[in-house]
Amino acid sequence: MTRNQLKASSINLQEVVGADKDGLKELLREALQEVLEQVMTDALGAEKSERSPERLGYRSGYCSQGFVTRVGKVELRIP
Repeated sequence: MTRNQLKASSINLQEVVGADKDGLKELLREALQEVLEQVMTDALGAEKSERSPERLGYRSGYCSQGFVTRVGKVELRIP
């Protein structure tokens, strides 16, 4: 039963976002950016600007990288 509910909600999301590709592109960019930030946090063992004895390294800035997706080119800041 959960699978049917999940499928129904994803169809609604497609209807809402499907009409506006820029909205989907922005949603994709935000989600990917959040994943990249979390991967960096996990790798370092501390949040951004957090001081802790478990910290394994330092953040040293970002570089921009463009990725071509089905919804268009997405620019990400890679930590």
